[in-house]
Amino acid sequence: MEKRKLSKALLSNVVYASVLCLELIVSLSLYSNEASASVVKKIEVRGIRRVSADSIRSNIVISPGKVFSGEEIDDSLRRLYRTGYFSDVKISVSGSVLIVFVKENDLINQVVFNGNKNIKDDKLQLIVKARPTVAYSRVLVDSDISAIKKAYSAIGRSEVSVSSQVFSVGEGRVNLAYVINEGGRTKLGKINFVGNKAYSAVRLRSAIISRQSNIISFITRSDIYSKEKLDADGEAIRKFYSERGYADFQIVSSQAFFDQAKNSYSLTFNINEGARYKFGNISVQSSVQDIDPDKLRKFIQTKTRDVYNFNKVEKSIEAMSGYLTSIGKPFIKITSRISRNLQTSAANVEYLVDKGERIYLERIDIRGNVYSRDFIIRREFDLSEGDALNESMITTAKRRLMDTGYFTSVNISKVLGSAPDRVILVVEVQEQSTGRAGIGTTYSGRGVFGLEASVEEHNFFGRGQYIRIAAGAGDSKSRSYNLSFTEPYFLGHRIAAGFDLSAVQSSDNTFFSEREHGVDLRVTVPITEEIGNTFRYSYKHMNYKGIGDWKNPANLSDPYRELIRVGKWNTSAVSQTIAYDTLDNHLLPREGILAKFTHEYAGLGGDSKYYKVLGKVSYFQLLIDDADVIGSVSAGAGHVMPINGKLYIFDQFMFNPEELRGFKNKGIGPRMANGDPVGGNTYFTAGAESNFPLPLLPRDLNLRGSFFVNAGTLYGNSVDIGSSGPLQGDSPSFRVSAGVGLMWHSPIGDIGVYYAVPLHKEPYDRLRRISFSLGNRF
Repeated sequence: MEKRKLSKALLSNVVYASVLCLELIVSLSLYSNEASASVVKKIEVRGIRRVSADSIRSNIVISPGKVFSGEEIDDSLRRLYRTGYFSDVKISVSGSVLIVFVKENDLINQVVFNGNKNIKDDKLQLIVKARPTVAYSRVLVDSDISAIKKAYSAIGRSEVSVSSQVFSVGEGRVNLAYVINEGGRTKLGKINFVGNKAYSAVRLRSAIISRQSNIISFITRSDIYSKEKLDADGEAIRKFYSERGYADFQIVSSQAFFDQAKNSYSLTFNINEGARYKFGNISVQSSVQDIDPDKLRKFIQTKTRDVYNFNKVEKSIEAMSGYLTSIGKPFIKITSRISRNLQTSAANVEYLVDKGERIYLERIDIRGNVYSRDFIIRREFDLSEGDALNESMITTAKRRLMDTGYFTSVNISKVLGSAPDRVILVVEVQEQSTGRAGIGTTYSGRGVFGLEASVEEHNFFGRGQYIRIAAGAGDSKSRSYNLSFTEPYFLGHRIAAGFDLSAVQSSDNTFFSEREHGVDLRVTVPITEEIGNTFRYSYKHMNYKGIGDWKNPANLSDPYRELIRVGKWNTSAVSQTIAYDTLDNHLLPREGILAKFTHEYAGLGGDSKYYKVLGKVSYFQLLIDDADVIGSVSAGAGHVMPINGKLYIFDQFMFNPEELRGFKNKGIGPRMANGDPVGGNTYFTAGAESNFPLPLLPRDLNLRGSFFVNAGTLYGNSVDIGSSGPLQGDSPSFRVSAGVGLMWHSPIGDIGVYYAVPLHKEPYDRLRRISFSLGNRF
């Protein structure tokens, strides 16, 4: 009996559930048919306060008089929410009217920051997206809080806490406050390497960006931990090994450990170096019929028996891809296949040329730049929206962005665009300081010590422009002022244009003073990535005045008295400089060549009439890799020829202590019997130097020592010396000096102190054994 009741109840429940399901299916079918077949005559908007009805209608994909579906309703809802103006949106149909009900977000009236000390309000305002008149939303606030935390993490305060407070001020407006508890500054303790055999941990630490905390870390801020910085360190280590023959190098893991008690991070890089290789066979294989591999070989930079260097492999691919793009083949894909021979330690490289996918660039999204404008990042890409995507161009753009010096890291990733053949490039950057302030030393001809203070910015207002302002003073009668400006992308092209203004007042001599005002206009046009061509126009106005008994020939020689008698002089000149630059780093070069050749013509008006040629080449080579010992040699020469048979003192060459340490400014070369220097029309210089980290000191302090040898000569005279002859020192005899130096790349300056001993000199030379300089980076 109980079983029969139970069965009857179960049957009743099944029938009831079936009826409900049937009703639901019928209702859904009727709704679907109604939605798919509905036609509205008008769209009515309700609930608006500030947003116009037309603005809302523009985001609705349903058109009056046309059939619409449920998908179009969903799409319209998504578009309206995406504007950020609404906290709630509802769409319904009443007869032939589509009713859109919205609830608007409040507008932000004011944004304030409380509790911030280490990041000022103006910097935070650049970081957050909340602004007056912007619609308030929780999503916006959460995004801002995340951005603020990231900014504090970048200055070593990863324990920061941020909350928000909202205060209604009526009429749909709110004041927004971000309350910040900055917390303590974290430190960076040990940086450890596991698995390194070829290079010491000390050498590897110098190759990365992060530095262990030391007594000057509060200024350098190089001991700040961040995930982005850890990734950049890993990339730096990978690059370090891949450029030194280690084709199998791997980073097994990179970890950061936080010690709560010490408020300090420690980093551990677990690496596998692998074997060291040299390049073996180099070949090009093409599967594309109309591409001849032999025509691509001239672009290959990898050479058999050279130490394996993946950077050269990448540059070879860039060069070949650039050539193919220039002849109308942008969809060709070039890859490298590297096969290792463990017995011979040779890495054979095959460059594979194949047809690539026809992928186009939809857009470039840029993230992480707070100070730098988007356009200075976009302009480094040779790609625009709609262009064929080229991998080598992406690699080139990344290298260019790193070469600007604006960023510590650059990562470029690809995201699928709005269609299968469209790609979005996402560029993530981490910025670094680009400003520099300096105090440099100067010496006058009378041995007067002077200082020059300067401020320079390589990314002026985030626009990528360079500006430098300097002011100097020696004694009470010596002053100098300089202003330089460079726009690296003149008129939207990769052409650097700029100007230099200068004003100098000096009294190196007891019996005369000189005032000089000058302006230089310059344009640099790149020929290749390594070669640049600079055109320059220079104008100088000089005014000489006598002091005291300057007319006495015993006090001042004829050439100088002529300058005073005329008083005002002008030089108008044009020049061209060809520069070849392959340096790996301009602050501390370890590899590469820097060569410059200049020729100059003066005679476009003014008093000077001459043709001048000069040049210098410097070569840098890493001598002992693990000890980071760097060697360099340099040589230079110059000659000036008068057009009308005569030069003035300011037309000839004068030596400075940087070219020949151990000697004073204007310390060598032809001079009058009373000691007045007149300069020379010909000079030669040569030098060799080795610099190295100081032993027994932490390399994080960036202290380096050096041994150097300098040689130079200055001779030949085209100045009319009148009756003040004969000349002294007009001899091609080489002066030679040798010495030691101490360099410190410190937070308060790039300090260099040098002690030089003249090994070969002439009796009339002027000597100075100690010299130094000071510059600062902030």
